[in-house]
This record gives sequence, structure tokens and C-alpha cells, in this order.
Amino acid sequence: MELKTEDYSTHISQQFNEELEQIRTQLLTMGGVVERQVHDCIDALLNGDAELAEQSRRVDKQTNEMEVLIDEQCTTIIARRQPAASDLRLIIAVSKAVSDLEGMGDEASRICRHAIELVEEGSSPRGYQEVRHIGNLVREMVKDVLTAFARNDAELAYRVAKMDKSVDQEYRSAMRSLATFMMEDPRSISSVMNVIWVLRSLERISEHARAMATHLIYLVSGTDVRHGSLKQIKRAVTPDADNNE
Repeated sequence: MELKTEDYSTHISQQFNEELEQIRTQLLTMGGVVERQVHDCIDALLNGDAELAEQSRRVDKQTNEMEVLIDEQCTTIIARRQPAASDLRLIIAVSKAVSDLEGMGDEASRICRHAIELVEEGSSPRGYQEVRHIGNLVREMVKDVLTAFARNDAELAYRVAKMDKSVDQEYRSAMRSLATFMMEDPRSISSVMNVIWVLRSLERISEHARAMATHLIYLVSGTDVRHGSLKQIKRAVTPDADNNE
């Protein structure tokens, strides 16, 4: 039977849509893995659970493989389909987002390494309260940015970007407090430095979550706000609103 042109076009369009949905689904799957890794690395540190830390570190290989696979699929779609407009934005946003997820996984793995070192030292140094507080903020950011991608929710993505500012403020405050403590008690320097590196990794995970939020806003609005201020991001999300950020 001869295949009509319109039938062929519909068939190709359906295949294309399925390919786009597949990379989006895989992004969210990878996101779920990384979200669990971030959650576990913080719990491992706070609870002194070296076994959980080791398990979480091993997940890093899985996230690396997922990043490569999704990137390859994005490249193949671009080469075969030559997408334009919103389809191309989706592929670009997914490709950039998986890179940020992989970065989150790397930072989670570093937190696990420091958690194991602290368990081996047998100490619970200053800074755990700050880790708990900043860790909770970061976990919320990771969860919310993945929800934003699942729902194409630019408003939620904006709120994630806004939370990064709070994490930065908390991080700077924690650094000042811990630096003062180490000067007052030089014997604590080794263990507290592990906590400082943990806080640094949490701050970087926050940065990756913010970057993912801007990728989602680019996907939805077509505006690149990667290096924009909160006011510029808000304007991209709600162009008719009175922005006072």
C-alpha cells in the first residue's frame, strides 16, 4: 500500500515527539537518582553512617553513564531531526540540565568522602547545625527544580533561583562562624575543614539547581537568563508583572 505524504509526515512527527518525551523522561529519571544521592550524602554525614556514604558514592558512576547516554540521544536527535523553536530549546535545556545533575552527583560524592573521613576521626565537629540547615535548603531546591521540569513550571523555577540567594547568605555566615571557631581552637582545624568542604559542596549543588532553573525558564519563555539577576529572571517568567526583586 502506498504511504501518503501526510501519513508519512504524521508518522515522523509522532516518532519525533516520542523521542523528545523520552529524553525528558530520562532527565527526570536521572534527577530522581541524583536527588536520592544528595539526600543520602547529607544523612550519612549527620548520622555518622559510613556505610550509607559508601553506597551513595557508588551511585556517581551511574549518574555519569546516564549523562553520557542522554547527551548522545540529544546529539542524535539534533542531527537527524534538525529541530527548531521550542523543540530545539527542549533538547538544549535537557542537555544542559543533565550536565548540572552530573555536577550535583559529583558534589554529593565529595560530601560522602568527607563524611567517611569524619567517621574515621570519630569526631562530631562544629558546623553540623549549619550543614543540616543548608542541606535542607539544598534538598528542597533539588526537589523543586525537578518538579519544575516535570510540570514546565517557570514560576517554581524562579523560586528555586531565588532560594540560591538564601543559600549563599547562609553559606557565608557559616564560613565566618567556622573560621572564628578554628582560630579559637586550632586543634579543631582538621575536622572542621571537612565540614567546610561539605558546606562548599552544598553551595555548589545549590548553584547547579539554580542553573537548572534557568534552563527550564529558557525552555518555557525562550529567554536566556543564565547570568541574569533575580529581577531579570522574574521578568522572563512574568513579563507583565511589576518586578521589585
